[in-house]
Order: sequence, then structure tokens, then C-alpha cells
Amino acid sequence: MAIQKILICDDSATDLANLRNALGSTNCILVTAGNGEEAFKKAKSEKPDVIFLDIVMPGMDGYACCRTLRDDPETKHIPVIFVSSKHQKADRVWAQMQGAKDLIAKPYEAKEILDKLAAL
Repeated sequence: MAIQKILICDDSATDLANLRNALGSTNCILVTAGNGEEAFKKAKSEKPDVIFLDIVMPGMDGYACCRTLRDDPETKHIPVIFVSSKHQKADRVWAQMQGAKDLIAKPYEAKEILDKLAAL
């Protein structure tokens, strides 16, 4: 899969910056969102090839956003990878049940992000 555009969503400006830095070497277009509602709207309008999504956010959390993406015909094909401080086994199982491809635990190394991207 040729990845050209990536949507990253996190309510923390620091975590968004960390993801931007981790993905900077990819030469992909990086689109950002600060919450689940914004991520869903941008997924529909920007048509990213993959979404890196936080779980714990105010309003629509990552799980709800992932379900909404999964249930929408325009966005259901976009792979979602959670990037979250929630990383117990139950969190991983629940993430997959919502339709996510994977879950990366915070804090992470940039290589982990790039490896998940390469595996798509």
C-alpha cells in the first residue's frame, strides 16, 4: 500500500508534535485533528491512507471515532492505528473489536510508528 497522506489525531499538542516528528521522514502529507469529531470530518474530506488515533480525548473518544469510521462506507477502508497510554491486553482486544489494526503504547520510539506504517 502506497501511503501518501496520514491523519494524526490527539488532543495533546505535545503528542501531536511527537507524531509529526516521528512521521516527518516519510515525506507524506500530514493532516492533524485535535479530537474524534474533527478526525472523522477530516477523514471524510482529506481521504487519508492511514489514521493514527489517540484513545483518551474529550467529546468523541478514539474508540467512538474508530467505530464511526468503521461504519461509514467512505472511511471504512482506512486503517486505524491507536497511539495511546491505554495499553493493557484488554485495551488491545477492545481496540481490535472497534476496527483498529493495532495499538502503539505511549511513550513510543519513532521506529515503532514507522514499522507499523511499513507493515500496512
